[in-house]
Amino acid sequence: MAKVSVIWVGLLLVFGLAAMGEAASEKYKDPKQPINIRIRDLMNRMTLAEKIGQMVQLERANATPEIMKDFSIGSLLSGGGSGPGIQATAEDWINMVNEFQKGSLSSRLGIPMIYGIDAVHGHNNVYNATIFPHNVGLGATRDPELVKRIGAATAIEVRATGISYAFAPCIAVCRDPRWGRCYESYSEDPNIVRAMTEIIPGLQGEIPANSRKGVPYVNGKDKVAACAKHFVGDGGTTNGINENNTVIDRHGLLSIHMPAYYSSIIKGVATVMVSYSSWNGKKMHANHELVTGFLKNTLQFRGFVISDWQGIDRITSPPHANYTYSVQAGVQAGIDMVMLPFNHTEFIDILTNLVESNVIPMSRIDDAVRRILRVKFRMGLFENPLADLSFVDQLGSQAHRDLAREAVRKSLVLLKNGDEADAPLLPLPKKANKILVAGTHAHDLGYQCGGWTITWQGLSGNNHTTGTTILSAISAAVDPSTEIVFTENPDAEFVKSNNFSYAVVVIGEPPYAETAGDSLNLTISEPGPSTITNVCSGVKCVVVVISGRPVVIQPYLSSIHALVAAWLPGTEGQGVTDVLFGDYGFTGKLPRTWFKTVDQLPMNSGDPHYDPLFPIGFGLATQPIVASY
Repeated sequence: MAKVSVIWVGLLLVFGLAAMGEAASEKYKDPKQPINIRIRDLMNRMTLAEKIGQMVQLERANATPEIMKDFSIGSLLSGGGSGPGIQATAEDWINMVNEFQKGSLSSRLGIPMIYGIDAVHGHNNVYNATIFPHNVGLGATRDPELVKRIGAATAIEVRATGISYAFAPCIAVCRDPRWGRCYESYSEDPNIVRAMTEIIPGLQGEIPANSRKGVPYVNGKDKVAACAKHFVGDGGTTNGINENNTVIDRHGLLSIHMPAYYSSIIKGVATVMVSYSSWNGKKMHANHELVTGFLKNTLQFRGFVISDWQGIDRITSPPHANYTYSVQAGVQAGIDMVMLPFNHTEFIDILTNLVESNVIPMSRIDDAVRRILRVKFRMGLFENPLADLSFVDQLGSQAHRDLAREAVRKSLVLLKNGDEADAPLLPLPKKANKILVAGTHAHDLGYQCGGWTITWQGLSGNNHTTGTTILSAISAAVDPSTEIVFTENPDAEFVKSNNFSYAVVVIGEPPYAETAGDSLNLTISEPGPSTITNVCSGVKCVVVVISGRPVVIQPYLSSIHALVAAWLPGTEGQGVTDVLFGDYGFTGKLPRTWFKTVDQLPMNSGDPHYDPLFPIGFGLATQPIVASY
């Protein structure tokens, strides 16, 4: 019996030492090892199936922890409006993400997944998050340092919900405001867009001075992987048609649409998303010359390239018509991670077959997986795969709302302030007998925030998230003795008979996103124009335009006493009243040309036919009122 016990002890010792040796030899799990050693060690252990699994990104509704484990899925995302529930808390989000992550960690090699979300003006899918102005407004601030602080605030709010990857920033150079994504572009001027890539060190952390160019850099639990998008030329399509064809020579592409990518890569951006659009008829999702030849080889980008939503499906027309061709063309172009986002088995089966039949070389798969793992290791995902509650109090914090309010007041552009013969209307007096507030957008938080807010297309109304409407901000700003009358669309007789001291009219565009926002006429829909006419014919009025782009305003300009472009300011409406009432001066400058008529479009600074209503860079200034005590 004693002899049997000795044998058992010996066997246990052997197996124990073997297990310890195996653990010690698993260099990919050792944070002390250089990242390249960890990548090589892990890839040497991976099967083809595990490698292809890492190249898959699924929408969370199409995934389970079991799917994450069984297929070694590399990434999940929340599409616009996709979350754990209506008005879900930060804790609800964390629990959901962690459940999926536990599935990934229970797989054979325990490779953590990376969870992505469109946090494009703050953490905009999440209830109670701070919603910052959309990029067009930030372009008007001309303040890269402010944008960097917004990046840092956004990163920590994203991390507050257990998410570590934001599909931002959009560094499109919108050359035609008829494009439905123009508000996602900082400017028509590539130099302004390039300056605003300072949001990347805000999101990811400041890259050390001695870093190798092109290597992704994400530093700390309060930072996220960023994504420069959409590569390349998305803002230059014919007539501004979304996902369409950008017709431009190579010099134009490199000098207008590419410069912000140079800056993003130097700043260590972790990922780049490919554009749905084409360049001179060639789909970007199938463009090996630009994705591999230029982005990866010439610019030495070492992070991973991700497709857009169903981006490879749309290589063919109609989409998904020849999916085998689409998979082959997309992967061979140089796309590393594919936002499928629905059917993982079809993609995996096709790509596996393409590799096993030597159509796609194993070296291409290895390049993709190496890049994906590089980002995951760089982020510390292997050491800290599961989120905790450390940052939940940062979601919608007062400090972040104060920052958003600062961004709003710096983004507003004053286009008119009285006629030459008249005294300026702005800043408005806080103390007045009776004032009128009118317009569809005066008391609608959804309209104020625009698209990509709580849902993909955005919403109307005040019960979808928390914030301050412009009407509420006016109520808080004026003297308690000032009577405020709010009516959305008053008739002219009502205005004239009420003896108002002045009126604030807030009108503009309804929310939209992507193709739904494409517009050939760029008119303000009724009752906006009627409200301007009825109010401004009867009382001194300031018109505040809530829009993602310049809109047709010239027909009404002569009747408007003061005109303010407020873009899509987000949840902090008090930023608008900060400048209307003179607590701060107007400082914003147009980030894009304001046209007279749509017949002039496309029209950008430097064009021979340049004849704008207001040129890019225009913006009247006011001085803050110094309170007298």
